[in-house]
Amino acid sequence: MAAGAAPALGALLYALLWAATAAAGSPAPGAFGRVYRGAVNISAEQVYAFAYSREPGQVDAVRVYVNSSSENLQYPVLFVVRQQKGVLSWQVPLIFRGLYQRTYNYQEVSRTLCPSEPTPEAGPSDQIIFVDVASMAPFNIAYELLVTRLENFQLETNKAFNFTASPSQPQYFLYKFPQDVDSVIIKVASDVVYPCSVVSVQDIVCPVYDLDHNVEFNGVYQSMTKQAAITVQRKDFPGEQFFVVFVIKPEDYACGGSVPSSIHESVYVQAMFFSFLSFLSFYLGSVVVAFVHYIRVRRKALAGRLSPEDDESSSSGGRQLSSPERGLPAGSDTDSSVEEESDFDTMPEIESDKNVIRTKVFLYLSDLSRKDRRIVSKKYKIYFWNIITIAVFYALPVIQLVITYQTVVNVTGNQDICYYNFLCAHPLGVLSAFNNILSNVGHMLLGFLFLLIVLRRDILHRRAMEMKDVYTLDYGIPKHFGLFYAMGIALMMEGVLSACYHVCPNYSNFQFDTSFMYMIAGLCMLKLYQTRHPDINASAYSAYASFAVVICLAVLGVVFGKNDVWFWVIFSMIHVLASLALSTQIYYMGRFKIDLGIFRRAAMVLYTDCIQQCSRPMYMDRMVLLIVGNLVNWSFAIFGLVYRPRDFASYILGIFICNLLLYLAFYIIMKLRSSEKLLPIPLFCIVATAVVWAAALYFFFQTLSSWEETPAESREKNRPCILLGFFDDHDVWHFLSAAALFFSFLVLLTLDDDLDAVRRDKIPVF
Repeated sequence: MAAGAAPALGALLYALLWAATAAAGSPAPGAFGRVYRGAVNISAEQVYAFAYSREPGQVDAVRVYVNSSSENLQYPVLFVVRQQKGVLSWQVPLIFRGLYQRTYNYQEVSRTLCPSEPTPEAGPSDQIIFVDVASMAPFNIAYELLVTRLENFQLETNKAFNFTASPSQPQYFLYKFPQDVDSVIIKVASDVVYPCSVVSVQDIVCPVYDLDHNVEFNGVYQSMTKQAAITVQRKDFPGEQFFVVFVIKPEDYACGGSVPSSIHESVYVQAMFFSFLSFLSFYLGSVVVAFVHYIRVRRKALAGRLSPEDDESSSSGGRQLSSPERGLPAGSDTDSSVEEESDFDTMPEIESDKNVIRTKVFLYLSDLSRKDRRIVSKKYKIYFWNIITIAVFYALPVIQLVITYQTVVNVTGNQDICYYNFLCAHPLGVLSAFNNILSNVGHMLLGFLFLLIVLRRDILHRRAMEMKDVYTLDYGIPKHFGLFYAMGIALMMEGVLSACYHVCPNYSNFQFDTSFMYMIAGLCMLKLYQTRHPDINASAYSAYASFAVVICLAVLGVVFGKNDVWFWVIFSMIHVLASLALSTQIYYMGRFKIDLGIFRRAAMVLYTDCIQQCSRPMYMDRMVLLIVGNLVNWSFAIFGLVYRPRDFASYILGIFICNLLLYLAFYIIMKLRSSEKLLPIPLFCIVATAVVWAAALYFFFQTLSSWEETPAESREKNRPCILLGFFDDHDVWHFLSAAALFFSFLVLLTLDDDLDAVRRDKIPVF
């Protein structure tokens, strides 16, 4: 019973469909090359039938042109073309979407219908095409329809062919390989550079992908501005023929053209003003401080001219107290040395040996600043030139890579590639999160300002040297500015690379954001050590090589550090051994040679000094610092081995920062313990550094995204903007960390300004 009901039901449905077609009216016969004008609405539609005869083996192409004067997007005119083996449909106005969902509407549309495959029939065959025109509008909408047969659909070898196309009127043509041709080059040239076009080669398959949003889905293609060329081989097409498709894009950005601006909101202007004015205020403050310093120097100079006699006497006294940089140290017995000169080595000759000098229990700055000032200064300038070279070679491929990432996001629309805070991502041009990039401007502006401050000090020091000022020769901390220049460049590059990272933050480019952070921390420690050890500081080459090793370890840690216990065991061993080797080098002032035998010699010293006969360390202050430092580093190593933190890059950065803070605290404590003073400017910078760093770290730990998780899990951490409706927590971290680093640099630059009038043989080394 059920089996017999199916044919009856099918017959009923067929009858109903036939009745509905008849009610709508029979198709109007159409003629090729004739323009049909009409109007449609919700209750009136039009159907046209175009019939033609095809010769055996012939490929016929038909093109349909439609136009509607209506711009009403709510009630478009719908065109449906039915062929023997397919259906093609579109609407007018035809809508294309560009970057950031920008829309482009077209009133004129023309499409080439996919030609039916030739058949080896003996005689001609009849073909029919139906064109349905309809609309859901409650009122009449006028349209025009034109159907033509293409005369020049097939391309010929070595024969130019001219045509026109637009985003809503793409073109494609057929090419058949001649018998004696195995490969051809399709050359396309345009009279103008733009608009951006796509040339595609596709197999003879329907449907043909000839629209902006689908032309890249089939075959091979090239984007084009003024010319393009595609080589096609016969072996790639079994049918020995293919379609050449030409599509015009609605926007030129895909070919390198300008991106139409879609941002007209005042929030962008407000955010830019806030970012630049906030950090330009630091420039104003620096100018005020420099002006006040200039006024004070002028007053002192004026007071000196008013009392020339006092000035002359003090100068002569200073010359008597001063000694050349290679002169006698304090406390040497010059008379006895002269008497015994013929028979024994004199004290100056003995103390010229650095190994003898550095074994003194109480070292002074004069003991570690005996080398020629010009040679040492050139040595530290290498830091500056090397970091510029590193920055250029590092930054250029980084910029190229992140531009590629951003382009992929824009073209594919896949927003799982980049880990943004999507609840506060403000696009601008091709950038998806402009706010995360703008907030890094502080690093660049303050880094440049620090370079200007260092340059000013350098110029003043050179002028004093030219005047043979005694205070520049034998008094105060030796002025070597190479490391300061390197620190300023590093701060600027941190802003550049952090901005590059935030173009598309993900697993593959995380190191861009941290590489120069390691270098900044390392350079600060080197500068702090150089202050009172100018003759024995590390060379630029060994320092940057060490930073390179750290960056390599950071990359390996992210790759292998999540679940591989063996990596953490090896890294912890390297960390502990490196801490011990560096501690030995610092304790013995560079006299303990670092080679494969360092640990054997260290064990021997430990046995003789601590086990065989336990004695008080010769350098107690250094020993206390190194014991605390090693305990901190060993704690980090044990913590990493036990907990294996997922964010390995931040873990290494934490090691650097803790060591830097520990050394800075030790330096300040020893400075105060030695009855040295903190002038108002360095004291203000220390307080500002502590306050700003505390605020910055609060925002740093407000995690807004994480490339260590899946994109969906990362978006669970997204939060809205908190500043000006434009910047999020991480942007505030960028602002505050830039200021904190700037104040930290000023601490190192001004910390020992109180010693400018103190003899170097009175300045202790610690």
